[in-house]
Amino acid sequence: MVKTLKTPSNSLHKRQVKDNTHLNQLQTIFEYLKKNIATASMVSNATKIPQKNICRYKRDLEQAGRLWELYKDNCKLTGFKAWFLTTDPDKVPDFNKQLNLF
Repeated sequence: MVKTLKTPSNSLHKRQVKDNTHLNQLQTIFEYLKKNIATASMVSNATKIPQKNICRYKRDLEQAGRLWELYKDNCKLTGFKAWFLTTDPDKVPDFNKQLNLF
């Protein structure tokens, strides 16, 4: 006897919506940091994406080599020391020099 799994159609829809939200948030963060240098708190405030999500996407982008920590300074929003981030390789000091080494 063959058993078929019956998945409610709305559960597949929820997963697809979750994946789309993930992609939209990642793209929003990437584009924002391409135009601005900011801390995670500043990105969260500007984009309305929860900071927990930004930390997760930050890690993913760093591992992919698409996000850089430029310098550590007081955040303009929280006042605490934090890394200022960018996804624009032109804003990274010595980035082009590193590429020429190989």
